[in-house]
Amino acid sequence: MPTALLIEDNASNRHLATFLLEKAGFTVAHATNGQQGLDLARTQLPDIIVLDIEMPVMDGYETLEHLKASAQTRDIPVLVASSYAMPGERQRALDLGVREYLEKPFDPDDFMQRAQALLSS
Repeated sequence: MPTALLIEDNASNRHLATFLLEKAGFTVAHATNGQQGLDLARTQLPDIIVLDIEMPVMDGYETLEHLKASAQTRDIPVLVASSYAMPGERQRALDLGVREYLEKPFDPDDFMQRAQALLSS
């Protein structure tokens, strides 16, 4: 069974993403800020990471920098699901090594297709 680490501070978004991932057969671990997510990524080594950008303690960009700087976590595929829609935000995430970037609100089918595609990438 594939594992996903969901790093999301908003309870409603966390609930929806968890529901979709579990329905597709993922086991889901949760973190509500970037530092928690980074710690869990290092200890659990999930198959994929779903990451929000705007979070307390450590934002998604800083979290990505740490994930990609570590040999232990750099190859874990990351899907960003963020409400950041400013010009350049998507490209900034891609430049940091994100494989997929979705703007919220996202289409549930599109979210799942992208999450599942990360398993084979």
